[in-house]
Amino acid sequence: MVNPLRFSARRLSTAVAVLGLGSVLAVPSAALGAPLDAADPGSAASVAGAQQSSPQLLAKAQPDECFAGIGLPYPAGPPCAEGKAKVNQAYLWGMTRVGKMLWFGTGANVNCLTSGRALRNTTPTVNDDWVCEYGESQVAKRNPQLPPILGDHRQPRLYTYDTRANKLVEKTDLVKAASTEDSNRLQTTAGIRAAGSFNGVALLGGPALGTSVNLFAFDTDTGAFLGSRNFPMYGNIRHFTVAGDALYAGVGVGANGGERGNVLRWAGSKSDPFAFTVVANLPAQAADLTVHQGRLFVTTWPGSDAELAGPTAGSAAPPPSIAAVWMSPLLASGAPGLNPEDADGWQQVWNVSEYEPDPVVARAYALGGLASYGGFLYWGTMHVPMKATTVHMATYPPADEAAAQATIQNTQRSISIYRGRNFGSHFEKVELLYGATELPAFDPAANNGAGAWALQSTHQTPKFGPPGFGNPYNNYTWKMVVAGGKLYVGTMDWSYLAKELGKETAAELGLSPALADDLARAPMDAAGMRSSALPEAVYGGDLYAFSSPTKPATTVDNTGLGNYLNYGIRNMVADGPTLYLGMANPMNLRADPTDDVPEGGWELLRLRGY
Repeated sequence: MVNPLRFSARRLSTAVAVLGLGSVLAVPSAALGAPLDAADPGSAASVAGAQQSSPQLLAKAQPDECFAGIGLPYPAGPPCAEGKAKVNQAYLWGMTRVGKMLWFGTGANVNCLTSGRALRNTTPTVNDDWVCEYGESQVAKRNPQLPPILGDHRQPRLYTYDTRANKLVEKTDLVKAASTEDSNRLQTTAGIRAAGSFNGVALLGGPALGTSVNLFAFDTDTGAFLGSRNFPMYGNIRHFTVAGDALYAGVGVGANGGERGNVLRWAGSKSDPFAFTVVANLPAQAADLTVHQGRLFVTTWPGSDAELAGPTAGSAAPPPSIAAVWMSPLLASGAPGLNPEDADGWQQVWNVSEYEPDPVVARAYALGGLASYGGFLYWGTMHVPMKATTVHMATYPPADEAAAQATIQNTQRSISIYRGRNFGSHFEKVELLYGATELPAFDPAANNGAGAWALQSTHQTPKFGPPGFGNPYNNYTWKMVVAGGKLYVGTMDWSYLAKELGKETAAELGLSPALADDLARAPMDAAGMRSSALPEAVYGGDLYAFSSPTKPATTVDNTGLGNYLNYGIRNMVADGPTLYLGMANPMNLRADPTDDVPEGGWELLRLRGY
């Protein structure tokens, strides 16, 4: 029998006890690699492009470390007299706009952190594009309590970008210089995953290495740093939105947000920027949120790994924390906006089991971007590469490699896109826009208890096309935004990662090397497009646009908007018809501008009126 990888929650708990707020002040900054993240005037470059170019590269992460080999000390630099340059800052993760000023923060080596946490890959790996050192990193060696899955953590960075003057300013040093407490909070933040702004305050923050949430506040009128705060009851934060005359945020409760979710209403000010009230109690962590027809709508991520692959994973009823769309009470009812009395009045209007026929695979779905457009609410799914495979193998361990191969091929999913309207009324209607009419589902009772896969109906017919907008490697519906009368959808395309990530996951799952290619090829197999690899021309995250509710989406770009190493469009904010895009690019060893391969690291792009 192929044994699924098991993970020790105790080890993570030990680590977060050391790195959490309660004891982090006793850990010297240098012990967490502060010299590696020291401020450098060249840490990002402002690259003002020609006004007519589309898209324009405005700013990009630059090399910030030298790499000489897995487990080896990091040479001085960059520039690197020894080893090779490395760019750790991978995602432009959270971004908000205040007038002509963008406020944003980054996340470092996010693919390593995600692969470690979600897929339990902890074996160090290096290739021409990226390295994940896990427990062999110098950061992990300085902190033996740090679990290997967090060994590639580096301090995030904070910036503003003036879109009128085309000027990038780093704000990281304001936080580090404010106090030891503020500096340590930033040092132990996994990344600036969320950003929002209202009434002269910008809030930027993210999970504190999976144990709590750290927020950092700035005065948007003066640029001054207002302070930071740790929120120990929350484990994740993803997005903010303004609805009416209030700012709201979606959070997850517990480690990595895996216990349940809340929506918070900001009740703060410049003098007290960290005041919030709870206005939604949800059974799963809140992901993205938007306003539609006088209500707030929220997408959610599923619960903890224990629930995903727990003893009830094969039951027919979906768990309460299954990924879903939730609708608030009317914002105009009672006191203006949402208030604590509204916290238990939210209604689930859709969940992924209404589409996905396999109950275990359904539990691995998450939901991402959503937006109100043309009288409809639009949303899409999220699929951590090979997460459903690992969950399914943990629930129904395959008896042999043939069964493992069947699980690999049948658990892959590309994004599906939906829209709905008239929620909560007799006229409620949800449509599948891009998706499948049939999907494979596992029957554990078939073959005398050995189990078997078979296609089952999703009971829906897509209005416009197949899953993934026709690209089987589109795995995240990362962000939706309306600009210039069009609805834009930004995705993650994991085709560039597939071959190497397949090898890593095959090793961690105890599968033979022969099955690694199956893991890489599985999305193509699931789409009926057998191929050992995708051509390079389709590498890179995709951007689509709906010009009307009556028409299918058109492809704006499917090659990473000028850099095929940009595997996803993590963030988008609109300024009239203009889009500002924050790109995700974790290719940390692609830092040589003299070769024929583009460079790794986050990018800030401007796209004018497509």
